[in-house]
Amino acid sequence: MSPRLLLAGCACIALAIPTASIAQDQQGEDAPVDDRRVGPDGQILVTAERIRGQVLTDQPPVIELEEADIAAFGVNSIADLVTVLEPATGSNRGRGGGRPVFLVNGIRVGSFREFQSYPPEAIRKVEVLPEEVALKFGFPPDRRVINFILKPNFSTVTVEAEYEQPGIGGYSATEQEATLLRINEAGRLNLNIEHRDVSPLTEDERDLIQTEGSVPDVAGDPNPAEFRTLVADSESWEGSANYAMSFLESGGSLSLNLTGQRTDSLSLSGLDTVLLTAPNGDQLLRTFNADDPLAVDTRVDTISSSATYTRPVGLFQLTATADASRADTTRRLERRVDTTQLVADAAAGLVAIDGPIPVLADAGFDTSTSEVWDASAKTTLRGVAASLPAGDLSTTFDFGFDWTRIESDDTRSATASRLTRGDINGGVSVSIPIADRDSGVWDAIGDITLNGRLAFNHLSDFGTLLRWNAGVSWAPTDKLNFQATYSWREAPPALSQLGSPITQTFNVPVFDFQRGETVLATITSGGNPALQAETQSDWNFAANWELPFVDNMTLRAEYTRNRSDDVSSAFPALTDDVEAAFADRVTRDADGRLLAIDRRPVDFAEVRSDRVSFGLFWRGSFGSARPGGEGGEQGRGGPPAGMRGGAGGPPPGGGQGGPGGRFGQMSEEQREQFMQFRQRVCADDGEQYLLQLAEAVERGEAPEGMEGFDLERAQRMLSRFRGEDGTIDRERLGQFRTMICSREMPGGGQGQQAAGGERRGGGGGGGGGMMARAFGGGDGRGRFFFSLNHSIELDRTVLIAPGGPVLDLLDGDSLTNSGTPRHTSRLEAGMFRGGWGMRVSGQYVGEARIDGSGAPGTTDLFFDDLATVDLRLFADLQQVTGSESAWLKGLRASLRLDNVFDGRRRVVDSNGDTPVSFQPLLIDPTGRYIGVELRKQF
Repeated sequence: MSPRLLLAGCACIALAIPTASIAQDQQGEDAPVDDRRVGPDGQILVTAERIRGQVLTDQPPVIELEEADIAAFGVNSIADLVTVLEPATGSNRGRGGGRPVFLVNGIRVGSFREFQSYPPEAIRKVEVLPEEVALKFGFPPDRRVINFILKPNFSTVTVEAEYEQPGIGGYSATEQEATLLRINEAGRLNLNIEHRDVSPLTEDERDLIQTEGSVPDVAGDPNPAEFRTLVADSESWEGSANYAMSFLESGGSLSLNLTGQRTDSLSLSGLDTVLLTAPNGDQLLRTFNADDPLAVDTRVDTISSSATYTRPVGLFQLTATADASRADTTRRLERRVDTTQLVADAAAGLVAIDGPIPVLADAGFDTSTSEVWDASAKTTLRGVAASLPAGDLSTTFDFGFDWTRIESDDTRSATASRLTRGDINGGVSVSIPIADRDSGVWDAIGDITLNGRLAFNHLSDFGTLLRWNAGVSWAPTDKLNFQATYSWREAPPALSQLGSPITQTFNVPVFDFQRGETVLATITSGGNPALQAETQSDWNFAANWELPFVDNMTLRAEYTRNRSDDVSSAFPALTDDVEAAFADRVTRDADGRLLAIDRRPVDFAEVRSDRVSFGLFWRGSFGSARPGGEGGEQGRGGPPAGMRGGAGGPPPGGGQGGPGGRFGQMSEEQREQFMQFRQRVCADDGEQYLLQLAEAVERGEAPEGMEGFDLERAQRMLSRFRGEDGTIDRERLGQFRTMICSREMPGGGQGQQAAGGERRGGGGGGGGGMMARAFGGGDGRGRFFFSLNHSIELDRTVLIAPGGPVLDLLDGDSLTNSGTPRHTSRLEAGMFRGGWGMRVSGQYVGEARIDGSGAPGTTDLFFDDLATVDLRLFADLQQVTGSESAWLKGLRASLRLDNVFDGRRRVVDSNGDTPVSFQPLLIDPTGRYIGVELRKQF
């Protein structure tokens, strides 16, 4: 086979149906042809399918990202991309903390671990879908859905190395990572290994003011601040293997994951101290045993595995997932030395309180261990149950089992703890179309869809709990839609809240609101088996508007109303109201000085909250296109006006042969090759020849000696000719051959008459542009994105206990040590062009206040608002330098600047003074953070 003819054939396969209508062009370059028919006016109409792997749903995506958009984020992995997209992927519904539902090529996966290390270059498209879509996959509508559509053929080895440290020094972090990824029609293989090391940071290195009574009174005694860490010394390793395969005969697929992780950390809680009293009554605070600080040495070993199996079952899709993990945690805690004898000797005058202290024997250490086993399985069957006048009634049936076991032991307690929970769960979700503009059913009012879900959980330790929700979606136009959802559920406390091992941590700085002072207290943490099940009742109203006057800009507004009873929560900040409600959790000495707090979880009687949030997302292109470039954005909205075919007339420059037309992007040599290809395809054996040609591209046989040919893109475009079983569809190739041979081809710069006599500018209907892309083309324009989200808390009240006070968290009451701000914002923006990229992340937290009791010696606390900005600068060194060096290919350098302006939240009391426990460098010892990274793909 002639390389030149092969090249022309590959390029022409890439351009799909060269005379397709604008309907196909707007679907994107890879939309496979589904049908060809003649319209009422005699015009040939071509209907295009969505890209394989897209989710078919009535609700439009919140965000859609193409390859060029993703490049503007400058991230290293899918996990990094999810982090950047958090403002758009997080949900205001429910109770927070739930991760999105993750899909790969439209299929729910067993675990995010299965693909989190994939490089972003493997992604063809990302869809962020609203909460209602979660119903289709067996989840309540309180989390969004992210669908990652991968390239059908992709292969790379990626290595990364990174160094980071605060701008003012003190500690550093290094990270190395290597990733292998292979994707083809048969399946996917991914191997990843990552290592991270962080050095320690102590209070002494930040020159913090120490808590009153914690600094030794005798010169020469060791400084306890040198033995209290703000950042623990830690090291972690993680390795994962992921494999996926396709079964073309059945249309099924199977994916497997295995991940192992080890993390070691060492934190210091200070030194032993003792208050010595001489016979004359003099007292001095002394520290001792500096070579044996109060250390906590922790090791966590985790092994996880997951699997996903899916296949069509009649008109339904069956998906079964399983995920299991085992986490082993071992803590070694240094004991305090028994100083009873030392105190007695000092009081008797046998030891000089300001002289040398005898070396005391090592007290040894305690050991705390815990094993946490988690396993879950979920099977869903989703599909169309019936056809209604306004569309299909879709249903999803799900059934699953979750199992958790926590085994813990501590040498400081007399008995070990072992808790087990089994959770049999299931449900059914429905989506019922009521009105539809396309079908003409009540089309005057737009598209209306009802949805609902009824589900249950049968827990081995809580019995049967129910949950249900109902909602409606209304789209009066293509660019405007509304949703309303009501949810009711019974939710148990987490097993860790019930049964985590009880531990004590010494010398923790705590602000005592009752006395208006900061003390070093002993903190007890662990589980509380007396917690009750929570009852939740939520309303959510949302609106999405794709602005008609700005391309690719979407505005979203939401109102959320949450009501809860018997809410399991972490122990709140120790205000007067909290201490009065949980007096048995607080220990004070005879003078009222705070000594210890039991911070195990508690139940609140009622929690109420109302909030509104707004989101704006915008993406697009900027700058001028290269001469002869495509000049248009191939994104969600299709190519820009003037570059489309159809009734809008020809593009600038005249017809298909003109310099501005799509075939004008082809060189004379390329046009000659195309005409040779057409002659060969239109011969008697042309269909068989075309099939052989397509199979050659599928095998990866790129033409030799053809500079700039992008085989990967040609292979991807070939996917439009595949059938449901993944093989080349002869009928589609036949349609392509018929259209090629029945049309007058470009040559003399004349426009082309479509069937029915309508003039179609651009002739090839997008073929030339796609051919340019098959040769690695592009218009040379830059890409940008902008995302801004803002939330306003309207009401946050808590009834701690029946008959007790109601706390208004927005008006001086608090459950935390940081107050509750009314306003929060998140900004993400970035751009990429010519190998240079930049991403800006901003966060804003509004001011807050915590009121004291008003008694003498107490004080209010005032928290200033805080805005921080993070910056990422990155450069593709080959593009920037224009070099053809193999070492520069795929090499990217990045600069990371977190908290660029070194902002820290300022906290003051009623006198304008900053309490010791709220020192800015204690709240945030890092501040400005700098990192450099090199990333290389092979």
